[in-house]
Amino acid sequence: MIGTSSTIARAEMTRCALCADAPCDAACGRLKPAELLRSIWFLNEQTAAGRLPESNPCLACDAPCERACVRPGEVRIRDLITRLYEEVLPEKETALPEDESRLRCDLCGIPLENPFLLSSSVVASTYDMCARAFDAGWAGASFKTICTLDIHEASPRFSAIHGGDGTIVGFKNIEQLSDHSVTENMEVFRRLKKNYPGKFILASIMGQNEREWGELAHLCQENGADAVELNFSCPNMAEGGMGSDIGQVPELVERYTAAAKKACRIPVLAKLTPNVANMSPAAEAARRGNADGIAAINTIKSVVDVNPHTYVSAPSVHGYSAVGGYSGNAVKPIALRFIAELAKNPKLQGMHLSAMGGVETWRDALEFVILGGGSIQVTTAVMQYGYRIISDLKDGLNLYLAETGARNIGEVMGQGLDSLSFTTDALERDTILYPRFDRERCIGCGRCMLSCADGGHQAIRLDENRRPRLNGKKCVGCHLCVLVCPQRAIQAARKRV
Repeated sequence: MIGTSSTIARAEMTRCALCADAPCDAACGRLKPAELLRSIWFLNEQTAAGRLPESNPCLACDAPCERACVRPGEVRIRDLITRLYEEVLPEKETALPEDESRLRCDLCGIPLENPFLLSSSVVASTYDMCARAFDAGWAGASFKTICTLDIHEASPRFSAIHGGDGTIVGFKNIEQLSDHSVTENMEVFRRLKKNYPGKFILASIMGQNEREWGELAHLCQENGADAVELNFSCPNMAEGGMGSDIGQVPELVERYTAAAKKACRIPVLAKLTPNVANMSPAAEAARRGNADGIAAINTIKSVVDVNPHTYVSAPSVHGYSAVGGYSGNAVKPIALRFIAELAKNPKLQGMHLSAMGGVETWRDALEFVILGGGSIQVTTAVMQYGYRIISDLKDGLNLYLAETGARNIGEVMGQGLDSLSFTTDALERDTILYPRFDRERCIGCGRCMLSCADGGHQAIRLDENRRPRLNGKKCVGCHLCVLVCPQRAIQAARKRV
């Protein structure tokens, strides 16, 4: 579903600011170009194509949308929409699903209308925010971690690493827990459950001792929470033996899980830290404490953006900084590794895995499901793009399930585990898969030649027309050239043994 053409189309719209109340929508009387552009950005162009009117109104249009753009003339809106008609729509074989029934699933036996939840953070920290998210289509929320501590946040408390297109790749925060009282948060739960009885409320809590873990779990149950998530993983609450410090000590995970589980009747999930070599010891400890599921991963301890003039890393708070939690799409490979580890662990079979870590698109979410995730939590992408991303998350996953003939996500869940090994020793090593060059798409930049010469095996040269030529005797099939090509003009080709 996601090919070279889709990747290039996404790259061509990098100047699109993905505006709120986009001016291009107001300028166009026939389409909603901002919605279509968002779908392209979030790898959901087939759904976008399926929503188009029968004939392309852009063909007889002088593109007022492009003039109204906040970056006039920099986003080729008309061309991008025309591509949906000319390239995507003809290849589309599956009609858009009529409903979202395929997305229905459950979390520890409690129904979810779809697998997408807000993860415990600022994006789920007030009644109004959760209500707007629920109205947008999110199935539920893990509310920002409730505690009895007096929380007073630093300013600023966020920083980021940006990719070449200017978007956030990695995100660092030094934010702590809910700064509202326990009483105030219980009132939020009661209002949410009254007004949104079909939405899932996952109450994230953090106690200072066994008594507090139990009391908070019981309070959340009594005030409408559907399940409790035990925050054993916040990297910004490590002082005094809390947060991620707990998740690194299996004995504490077991003890506090047992305390919470004894105090309530609703499902209990242990949210574990990735700041360990292996997550299984803590997860197995949670199971011994009778946890019903595991949530992972929380953010990764990090330092980013050290200022070469002040020598202070970001975010700088009056000339000081701190190790904080790293999230965003950059951490997804690490999160997938941990989810796969838990899903393949026979001692954890039957436990629900609520997966998170770098999810931005439906494809990201699907990867977690394929490796064993039963529900998906999201924060950083919402902080960047807003609650509206739920539409593309649901539409893309729903269409994928329809295309593959799956009746629900349960039929896909865990399908990638058997082919994944935690060592490279299991891999076949006698076959070479050569690269293939698309000479029409190639622009002759020579990036493949440079990378092969200085980071590979000197198997590529440029001919007199600046087009790559492969020396099969030197090529080892590493595919570095495939990855560095800015035109996506190199793909896998024939094999040799």
